[in-house]
Amino acid sequence: MDWQKNLLIAAILATLLMLVIRWNEFQEQLPAPVAVASQNSSPAATPTGAVPSATSEIPVAAGDVSEAEKVELATAKLISVKTDSFDLVINPLGGDITQLALPRHFLKLDTPDQPFVLLDNRDNHTYLAQSGLIGLNGTDTAQGRPLFSSEQQEYQLAEGQDQLQVDLVLQQGEVKITKRFTFTRGDYLIKVDYLIDNQSTNTWSAQLYGQIKRDSQNFVKVSALEMNPYLGAAITTADEKYKKVTFDDMTEKEEKVSVPGGWVAMVQHYFVSAWIPDATSTNSYHLRKLGNTDLYLMGFTGKVNEVAPGSQGVISANFYAGPKDTERLEQISPYLDLTVDYGWLWWVAKPLFWVLKFIHNLVGNWGLAIIGLTLCVKLLFFKLSATSYKSMAKMRKLAPKMAEMKERYGDDRQKFSQEMMKMYKTEKVNPFGGCLPLLIQMPVFLALYYVLMESVELRHSPFFGWILDLSVKDPYFVLPIIYGITMYFMQKLNPQPTDPMQARIMQMLPLVFTFMFLWFPAGLVLYWVTNNSLSILQQYIITKQIDAEPSHK
Repeated sequence: MDWQKNLLIAAILATLLMLVIRWNEFQEQLPAPVAVASQNSSPAATPTGAVPSATSEIPVAAGDVSEAEKVELATAKLISVKTDSFDLVINPLGGDITQLALPRHFLKLDTPDQPFVLLDNRDNHTYLAQSGLIGLNGTDTAQGRPLFSSEQQEYQLAEGQDQLQVDLVLQQGEVKITKRFTFTRGDYLIKVDYLIDNQSTNTWSAQLYGQIKRDSQNFVKVSALEMNPYLGAAITTADEKYKKVTFDDMTEKEEKVSVPGGWVAMVQHYFVSAWIPDATSTNSYHLRKLGNTDLYLMGFTGKVNEVAPGSQGVISANFYAGPKDTERLEQISPYLDLTVDYGWLWWVAKPLFWVLKFIHNLVGNWGLAIIGLTLCVKLLFFKLSATSYKSMAKMRKLAPKMAEMKERYGDDRQKFSQEMMKMYKTEKVNPFGGCLPLLIQMPVFLALYYVLMESVELRHSPFFGWILDLSVKDPYFVLPIIYGITMYFMQKLNPQPTDPMQARIMQMLPLVFTFMFLWFPAGLVLYWVTNNSLSILQQYIITKQIDAEPSHK
């Protein structure tokens, strides 16, 4: 029936629209990576960033850098830290992480000597992690940031060493404050501790704050058909486990929320940075634009901490900067793994990713894992697909009769519909049988699409032969062309529309999808090629069986 064909075309076009909206090559085109500063590097050109207010519950930005701070900047020496996971720079003025590169993740596949730069604080880009103490005895005030000292300017995680500690020391009268960064081998989580040794006669009191400071620049290069992946902030609240806060949202108004534990993150495709404060206390979060500048602050303020005279205390928080590793993020804090944005179908996508990862652990190749996952999905919906293919095969078998009836009854659509329904009843054909099973499977297909687009594991992962990176397009467009061929053969097995216009539209779809898939990541096209190939095999067998059955007179 015409309405059935229209429904099928609408479903296909809706899927195409969803793919256009959600897809792009996702190739980060960041500026050249920043070399880690040596001991003799001068930090004079490094911006100091936001300065928290001692009188505000939530840190706010001060105005220009004070003259005293400019002098401190001129004398401070940047501290470089190298581990197996990080190549970063710490500014002793405030103890901020101003540059951070990931040596295990390349900027591009063909530049393994250039690590992917996540945090960067050069003249043309600002993205850094700040932390400090505010309150009664806070070290960070509107008048300036504290200048810490360190025993050395270069630290490196040695072979066989599991942890590396970098201590920055500040003497505040009779109170010794040590800001300690702890790095763990193989991990992207940095532990930030403030060790307070209060040898004064008064109770020491302050609050820990941490914040991410970033401009809104997006370095992802996209084509006219593409949409950028999400770039912006995210937090978890009592009402929303994963709440996106865009740069435009922060421009319109400041976002404030207080929750037990929690986290605040800066999200981009494949990578994330996040502050995770004390999970046992209530923390206040702020996300806002910094004045009239293109700078945004996303941070937290912890509870008031007191250290009695003659005693020691520790104030702690964690900072994550690295790939969106679902399992690791889930361990760090509740709902932090939702920064791997599977959309509203996350409840379907997460099990699919688990299966994908399980298969990869067995076969050791992400391309083979995609093929294996596709096979699992096809097996899951085998009976449902069979029902759909049987219905389409019967419709295809009845196509000559439908054409004859249309010619016989001409413009009498009512009579034509009555005779068609009578034929469906006689032949035991359900006109809904071809479309509904496909529509039921659509959420799984879309969820799998999200999994393949959001999985950092596929970034720079090879398949075989010419496909060296499953996260970018096929360089020779072999897979998209194969996909177009498989879609063409699938159409030949399906019933052809009786309406000439619909028939022409259906004939164009393999070309349209092939053109679209030319720029799709190879991993996603590999999934569709495998899915189509398995569908053709199943549909061919069912069609032959139906064709062999006698028709009712």
